This record gives sequence, C-alpha cells and structure tokens, in this order.
Amino acid sequence: MHITGAQIMFIIFSAVIIIFSILTVTSRRILRAATFLLFVLIATAGLYFMLNYQFLAAVQLALYAGGIIVLIIFSILLTSHISQKFEPISWKKSIFAALASVAGIIICLTTILNYNFKADSLAAIEIDMKIIGRSLLSYNKDGFVLPFEVISILLLAAMVASLVIAKKAKTKQQ
Repeated sequence: MHITGAQIMFIIFSAVIIIFSILTVTSRRILRAATFLLFVLIATAGLYFMLNYQFLAAVQLALYAGGIIVLIIFSILLTSHISQKFEPISWKKSIFAALASVAGIIICLTTILNYNFKADSLAAIEIDMKIIGRSLLSYNKDGFVLPFEVISILLLAAMVASLVIAKKAKTKQQ
C-alpha cells in the first residue's frame, strides 16, 4: 500500500485537530486553551487548502484564526484573568462527558458508514472571483453585507458586555 503526500498531510492535520481540540477543552488555563484553539483553526484551514477551497481557507485564517482568537486573547488580557485556573473537573462530569463523546462518535460513524456516497459525473464549475466579490459586497438578494454587519455589531456588543461583566465582578471581589 502506497501512502501519498496528500494522505500524510491529511493525517497530520487530523491529528493536530484532534489533539489540540482535546487540549482546548481539558486545559485548566484559559490562555493556553485559546492558544490550542488557534492551532485547531489553523489546521482546519490547512484541510480547506488541501480540498482546493482557497477562499474558504483564507476566510478561516483571517476571520477565525486571526479575528476571533485575537478577540478572545485581548478579552482575557483586558480582564486580568490571564493567571486564572479553572477548577478541576469532578469524576461525575468526566464520566458524563466521556459517555456523550462516545455517543457522538457512534452516531457519526453509523451515519457515515450507512450513507451511500455516489460519484458525480458533472464537470466542476469554474469559480469566478468577481461573482464572489460582488456577492460579498452586495446588499441585494444573495448579498452578504447586511448579515456581516449584523454579526460584527453582535460580536462588538458581546465583547463590550463581557468586559462590563468582568469589570463588575472584579470590583465586587475587591
């Protein structure tokens, strides 16, 4: 059996995603968890590049790996919770989390194994970057400007609210 370079890269990206996802949710330090999440998002962009979805990979890197992680890290640094350690997880929660994970794996595997994948005989459609650009900048039927602006206002409001809540909690503790 001959393993190609693409298969090796897929295995590496998959391993990085799995390992750092586990580290993200099990880390007791919040800044480390944010850093581990950054590695997961970058490896996901790598998978998109492998699938020749360059635009989606660029969005993944710019929006999630760049924007969201920076937002999370700045909120951690601004609220002075950089040295905060989460409480250890009780064994009851660990058991329920393991059961939920196993159930999720079973559901995913049975769904994938029972699905009949069919090859498509249609030719690939050429992607025109001008059409993508017009769609992103349009506010008409298939435009994305209005949803993008709504989401950016929502993220800004969530950031301001989290800072206000964090500052109130800090002043109450002192």
